[in-house]
Amino acid sequence: MNICVFLSAADLDERYTRPAREFAELLGKAGHTLVWGGSDSGLMKVVADGVQEAGGRLLGVSVEFLANKARPGADEMIIAADLAERKKLLLEKADAVVIMVGGTGTLDEATEILELKKHGRTDKPVVLLNTAGFYDGLREQFRRMEAEGFLPRPLAELVFFADEPAGALAHLEEQAAGH
Repeated sequence: MNICVFLSAADLDERYTRPAREFAELLGKAGHTLVWGGSDSGLMKVVADGVQEAGGRLLGVSVEFLANKARPGADEMIIAADLAERKKLLLEKADAVVIMVGGTGTLDEATEILELKKHGRTDKPVVLLNTAGFYDGLREQFRRMEAEGFLPRPLAELVFFADEPAGALAHLEEQAAGH
């Protein structure tokens, strides 16, 4: 399975890097391919290292203005012209999406895939890995959107919230088996 991971390229604390690495190792050991933003820094590097060391493949989609930060030695690296094209390519190459901790770029990517799902433009499974309760506020916001009629589909059809890496990967594998 090609699993796209949206996440930060920032250097982060152990409470975020440890679960990210754990997810990466599970992904690699299971023989999946990581589809990611191609960066060789921060949390993106942690995940790419973990997948590669565990025997998984790396398919990166970088962007021209960040190409100097692209990871050398990825199995495949595509350089997109801009962020919009990068996001489109990441989703095209993916069978499933995992949203990890991140900033505004990660949030932009997360809301785009959920918007596509909401409108029936994709049926790819999406997991939000809520490491250290990072997305508790966002989950609450989504629940309010659902309760007050802003979502035309049940929240559970759009995104699965996982607190641990193993639960995130197990959900994706169950979804893949069901298709």
